Amino acid sequence: MNRFDIINRIGDKYRVGNMETGEFSYVQALKSVGKDIKDYQKATSGIQHQFLDIRFENERLAVLVECKNKFSRWDKVKIQAQLQDYVRFEKAYSEKKIVAILAETDGDEIWVWHGQSVIIDEEHRAEDEVTLRTFEEYENLCFGRVNDKIKVVDSIKTLNEKLHSDGINEKLRSQFVGTCLLALKNGLVYKAVKETLDPKTGKKVEPEKVVLKSIKDILEGLLARSGSLNKAGKLAVLNSKVLDDQDVKSLTYRELEDILQFIDDNVVPYINDKSTAGQDLLNLFFTTFNKYVGKSDKNQAFTPDHICDFMSKAVGVNKKSRVLDPCCGSGAFLVRAMTDAMDDCDTEDEREEVKRNQIFGIEYEEGAFGLSSTNMLIHGDGNSNVVQDSMFKRSKWIEESNISIVLMNPPYNATKKCCDPDYTKNWNAKKKEDPSKGLHFVEWVARHVPSTCKMAVLLPMQAAIGNSGDVKIFKKKMLDNYTLDAVFSLPVEMFYPGAAAVACCMIFDLSQKHEKANKDTFFGYFKEDKFIKRKGLGRIERTDSDGSSLWIKTKELWLDLYKNKREVPGLSVMHKVTWRDEWLAEAYMETDYSTLKEEDFKKVLNDYLSYLVKTGGVMND
Repeated sequence: MNRFDIINRIGDKYRVGNMETGEFSYVQALKSVGKDIKDYQKATSGIQHQFLDIRFENERLAVLVECKNKFSRWDKVKIQAQLQDYVRFEKAYSEKKIVAILAETDGDEIWVWHGQSVIIDEEHRAEDEVTLRTFEEYENLCFGRVNDKIKVVDSIKTLNEKLHSDGINEKLRSQFVGTCLLALKNGLVYKAVKETLDPKTGKKVEPEKVVLKSIKDILEGLLARSGSLNKAGKLAVLNSKVLDDQDVKSLTYRELEDILQFIDDNVVPYINDKSTAGQDLLNLFFTTFNKYVGKSDKNQAFTPDHICDFMSKAVGVNKKSRVLDPCCGSGAFLVRAMTDAMDDCDTEDEREEVKRNQIFGIEYEEGAFGLSSTNMLIHGDGNSNVVQDSMFKRSKWIEESNISIVLMNPPYNATKKCCDPDYTKNWNAKKKEDPSKGLHFVEWVARHVPSTCKMAVLLPMQAAIGNSGDVKIFKKKMLDNYTLDAVFSLPVEMFYPGAAAVACCMIFDLSQKHEKANKDTFFGYFKEDKFIKRKGLGRIERTDSDGSSLWIKTKELWLDLYKNKREVPGLSVMHKVTWRDEWLAEAYMETDYSTLKEEDFKKVLNDYLSYLVKTGGVMND
């Protein structure tokens, strides 16, 4: 097909060229963002390749097309290396997902690459992609349809009800479902299983016990192949806390088969963990289910995946990052960091290096540790650097890991046994929970990672306002040694239906003390993320009339404001603060009155009236 046909098929409205010929010069493109193409060229081939034939883009996807008259007339390795150069340049130029295509102009053959990393070779080529698609179809291929997300989330309520009726304890359900999903993804046979004989004892083994034994074998095999640190400990947690639990062991074969069939039919088809979109969807399922079944514990603050995504992008996680979450819970930050780091990789060896040696997690609570272990295994990682322990006992391990980025959501009301012993020994008898509201976790970690490290942490609003003595003490400690780079005020009901805390994200630069840095802090009023509450399912992302996620554009706006330090009334402000000040946009931001409507005024009045009724300020007759 000729170039005209290629452009028409993919979509001329998405085509972007920066040369009179219609080609796309990466020399000019990189220069426009303050970069030099020489920093991204490799060997002689990279120097020769600077002009891509056709480029298409929107706010989140770039489609790169390099044309050749006939593939048979070219050296396959050389033309694939040329396309790999363009992919490398594109990654340096933009943060968009990439579809890379080699297309014949004297024939109809095309070669397509997409997904994580976009490694251009025969092994990673999408062999089933033999026909050129439209830009919208490539977008769906890379990001998945939002409706698929809704389908997965909708299945959670039904699955939870099924587990409830089968007698599975609420606190066990999330871990059990994750274990089943992991086994199904790795070839579990559960249909038409017959009673067998134990070769060691000669006794009969019921079908349900055969299936549970198969799940155990799969888990052991996965951990063995991963070279996992403390493999025995992880297996013990998954077995004792899940598969050996009496609720699970008492399931009949019919009940077990029915549960596995439901997950197989309603979850597995919508998840492709080989792509970034699949990773996102998988984590959405895991964290949403966990939030739903854990709603009885209002102190559980499982970080939503889209907030993990934003925080990871804000601190620039890439293939060279060494990421630590010392309070990793269900593993949401670890999975997001691993996904973003692998997106930046050029080779399979780099991807393996990320998975095995660059993601570090610590979790104190045994149940949550099992959850994070399963989550990481589902996402294709051996979790060899995820350990069960108190972070305060792992100072040497952290220091030796050469961490470059910390992503964390510490407990906001931790009891004494979970806090730093050097801190709690000075508590008076009346203190039952952490009076620093999680800040002492942050300050401790900051002391045990390199000064080149960046930290993005979620903390409650109380930690930013700083009313109590201990909060002020730790705010001062932080600014006496580190720089407060940014604070983002996040959606009020972000953790719904879990914890009721209102959170903000703080980003610290550990390279110098705040006063010496002598710069304004960026404050973002990021309260509207385009998600809505949905009873029983938490907060669900909204879509536009075409079914596209509204969150994607919101995230890009937030990142643009922060990275370029732009002030926009109603959204962001730059302000110089000390430890004595409030660390919130609300304290310094101008209101953009032009955006206010009558409905906004009515909503504020109604919300205030509801508050008065709830607190007894007004009697509701």
